This record gives sequence, C-alpha cells and structure tokens, in this order.
Amino acid sequence: MECPHLGSSVCIAPDSAKFPQGSPSSWCCSVCRSNKSPWVCLTCSSVHCGRYVNGHAKKHYEDAQIPMSNHKKPEKQEKVQHTVCMDCSSYSTYCYRCDDFVVNDTKLGLVQKVREHLQNLENSAFTSDRHRKRKLLENSSLNSKLLKVNGSTTALCATGLRNLGNTCFMNAILQSLSSLVEEFRKTLCALWQGSQTAFSPESLFYVVWKIMPNFRGYQQQDAHEFMRYLLDHLHLELQGGFNGVSRSVILQENSSLSASNKCCINGASTVVTAIFGGILQNEVNCLICGTESRKFDPFLDLSLDIPSQFRNKRSKNQESGPMCTLRDCLRSFTDLEELDETELYMCHKCKKKQKSTKKFWIQKLPKVLCLHLKRFHWTAYLRNKVDTYVEFPLRGLDMKCYLLEPENSGPESCLYDLVAVVVHHGSGVGSGHYTAYAAHEGRWFHFNDSTVTLTDEETVGKAKAYILFYVERQARPGADKL
Repeated sequence: MECPHLGSSVCIAPDSAKFPQGSPSSWCCSVCRSNKSPWVCLTCSSVHCGRYVNGHAKKHYEDAQIPMSNHKKPEKQEKVQHTVCMDCSSYSTYCYRCDDFVVNDTKLGLVQKVREHLQNLENSAFTSDRHRKRKLLENSSLNSKLLKVNGSTTALCATGLRNLGNTCFMNAILQSLSSLVEEFRKTLCALWQGSQTAFSPESLFYVVWKIMPNFRGYQQQDAHEFMRYLLDHLHLELQGGFNGVSRSVILQENSSLSASNKCCINGASTVVTAIFGGILQNEVNCLICGTESRKFDPFLDLSLDIPSQFRNKRSKNQESGPMCTLRDCLRSFTDLEELDETELYMCHKCKKKQKSTKKFWIQKLPKVLCLHLKRFHWTAYLRNKVDTYVEFPLRGLDMKCYLLEPENSGPESCLYDLVAVVVHHGSGVGSGHYTAYAAHEGRWFHFNDSTVTLTDEETVGKAKAYILFYVERQARPGADKL
C-alpha cells in the first residue's frame, strides 16, 4: 500500500553508524536478544523482534505513542514517529499506523537507500566470513553443497530467493521458468551465479505490484495464477504494445479477458508464445441434429482435472485402489464428454440450446509443455485441496496419442522430458507453502525460497506436483528410427 507516514517516520541516515555490527539478518532484539525475525525502526534504528517472535517491534511503536496521548488538548498535533520499520531479512517495509506493508518511498528515496545499505552490510558480513566458509565447504560434513561429477568435485551452482513475506508462490514459479525480459532476466540469471547467499527479488516483486494489482500485499497467492498473469504481461510487453499508449489503458482493455485466452489474441508471436504456446481444437457435437462445431484455441498451459475416482489416493505408497497417473489426467482432459444442463450448446442449425458432447484435440504442441493439476476446487463456502498423489514420468512423456494429426509427427517430436515441478504444501490455496524442483545441467535441485539443496530423481518423482514443466525432446541427428 501507499503509506502517508514515511515523511515523518523515516528519519535515520541510510549509512547510520547507529546500526548494530554484523549481518542484519542476524541482529538481536534489544529487549529479548532473540535473533529471529529482526526488524529495525526507521526513526531511531533500534532493533526489535517481529510479532511472531515476542512482538517487541510493535511494542516499541506503541510505547512511542504513549507520551502523545497524555496531552489533553495539544495546540498542534506532533508528528507520529517510530511507526515504520524494515524486516532485516527480506528488507520489506511495514507501517504500524497503516497496519500494512509499504510499497512507496520518501521523496528522497530514503527507504530504498536504507534497504541497499542493509543489503551491503549483509554482503559485507558474508564476504568477511567467506574464507571460513570455504574451509568448511572442503569438509566432508557439507557434502550437500558438493557433487562428484566424473571423479571431480564441483560446488553447488544454484542460488535461492528470499521470501519477502508469503512470496513462495512467486519464488517457486521464478525458479521454474526461463529468462524472458529485463527484471525477470536479471532475477533468473542470479539464480545460477553460484552465490552462497540468497538473492532477494524485491525489484521484480515491486514491478509485479505495480502492473498486477491482484498480487499486491503479502498474503499467500496461487502460484499457477501468478504464472499465467506473469506470462500474459511479459507477452504484452514483448509485443511492444506499450509504445505510445498508456500502460494503464492497455491493462484495462485486457482486464476483461480471461487468463486462458489473453496471450495469443490480437497480437504478434513473442518468445512467450514461441516457447509455451500450443493450439487446441475444440469439437462440439449437437446430440439432436449431429451438427459439428470446431474452434481452435491457443494455450500456454493445460489445466488437468484429477479424476474423481483417484481423489482419496494421497500417497505413492498407499495400497488401496489404483494409482492416478498423469496419463489418466490427460485422458480425462481429452476424452469425449457430454456437457451437463448448465452448459447447453447453442446449435446454429436447431437455433436453440441443445445437449451436446465436447472433445479436445491438441493441434500443435509447444516447445515447453506446462501441465497444471487442478488441486483446488470450490465448494459452497470454501476452496478444498485435492491431495491425491499423481505419478508422472521424468522422461519420455509421449503426447502423440492426444494429437489431432499424429501421423504428421516425427518419432521423437511428441516426447517430452521433465525440467521443473512446482509443489504446494498445505491444505488451502490461501495458506501453505510453495517449493520447486528444477533440473540444471543434468542435476536436480530443490528450491525452498532461500534454501537450495541437491536432490535426486527418486525424491522428485515422489512429489505431489501442482505444476509440471516438460521440454520437447530434440531429435538426435542420425539416430535410428524405431
């Protein structure tokens, strides 16, 4: 939110000598000495713990307001101070008077200057400690950061993303996708620089806040919804549609379009559609007169239902009943379906709504096939999660049987290999936590916000996937045809 209290509350110099020594993320509360969730007051630079520890940062604000309330009839209201503080780990800013996180800055940009100073202190603390960490990395007890490849040991080359306050939904998607435009590119390039400290994507996050109002604030969001909005806006920017036209006007004009069809309408192809874009053929048949209607729909991902007969199967090792597979979900998506009474088809020949059947074919496969498993379903009052385990292949997902014209496809053009998985942990879309598995240079990594660990294919295969990213397998030159 836009906070009106920054001018009276942000009073410390960005390079203030009053700051404690050491890494800001490890600073201790001046009251209880806890180093968990430290927050620094932007009025006086004192450090206190957050509300989920002992709440001394909030008490510091409340105590600062007491002298003001003792004046019965002040001639002039004094400026309220000690209302704004900054998280020393994520560098997000919070105003206690507004009771919300802050996205704006002072006229002199003091909030961003303090943020940069804290980041520099964090990096300096890391640099001064680098020699000690390097020795520790050589110790066999830290093998989780090392990997033997062809007899030689290499360091873990991946970097995590800081959680800026329930932003794991964003981190999981960023850690799964490839480079597209500037802020996105800079963020994702930082993921593979091999830095031992977590990268903080606040620049991208604030851009997201500006162009995607639905994602403002620090409440938990749906990772799939974020991914679709992100790709939609990247597609619009890459089209150059903003040249000479107000950004807000274009966003308002497109706000009425659904996420499923916004990207490929009335615009040239971009790297987004070139990578993720495919085409569906939608066939509808009137059950009364037999009239067939065909329509081609572009897609960036496919949202697949988990068939109802599998929804009680919660783990891979559970023995009761058959196991749900990704093929079951794909078959359910493409099988012939009779539409119910609420989805009657307007038959142009009968000139009225009639019962009908619907079937999807894939007319064109994308280079990157994104499969979204629909784990959240609305009931009368709440949104429930389908916690069913769905078995998925890590290699050789064959999409040929779902094509409209499979005979026109080469032997390997329909085969896909897994490169990333987004997982939702918890019971509801508005709560829980997102993590991601991603493959890089033949190795699998588990991204849990700022924590990155090497993992193996067996662990990846046991994940309860929410979003799966598959890459089209490239035919090998001169390979024998089967």
